[in-house]
Amino acid sequence: MRNWMIIVLACCLLAPLSAQNRVLEKQLKKEYKTKMKEYDKEGWKLFGSSRSLEVALLTHYDKLTALGEDGKELVGIASRFKSKNVGKQMATNSACVTYAQAAGSHVKGRIVSEMAGDGIDAEGEIDKFYAAYERLVEKEIRGEMKESYAIIRNLSDGTYEMQVFYIVSEHAASEARIRAFEDAAKESEVARKHAKQVADFVREGFENE
Repeated sequence: MRNWMIIVLACCLLAPLSAQNRVLEKQLKKEYKTKMKEYDKEGWKLFGSSRSLEVALLTHYDKLTALGEDGKELVGIASRFKSKNVGKQMATNSACVTYAQAAGSHVKGRIVSEMAGDGIDAEGEIDKFYAAYERLVEKEIRGEMKESYAIIRNLSDGTYEMQVFYIVSEHAASEARIRAFEDAAKESEVARKHAKQVADFVREGFENE
């Protein structure tokens, strides 16, 4: 009798989870079909791989799903180039810069809103720290980015456009931001005076749009 009750309870607990998984799977299939139609319509082709774009996209989704909340997607974009190798490097730089700018803006906003009126030349000190932190994040995040796939298309003027998709663990990204903070703090009175609080701001996740 007791075993039967345990089985019933387990089924009751797993049923909602199973339903959620089915909904998620349905949404992922819909997202995949929409993205593939978009790629086809806009003339995108897979770059730097012998596999198909369909497989590359599915593999990308699998990687993100496996990481769960820890997975973050970064996209690098490059336009108007003739050398594909140069374009790839431009796209990598674009992803790093975009991430660093978002990280810097997040921290600057938190510092400005929560440390105003602390008796320091806040504007000058914050700007100095912000610039150093952003530059160092760009350097540190580069080593944490794992390329997932790249797409390329011809433009009407004979040049190319490329998008490179990267995946980074949010835990690894947080560690990269902390390393950048520790180096940037050496030149900033604000960061040194409020080291614990600023470090907490740095560890916070943020949306990178």
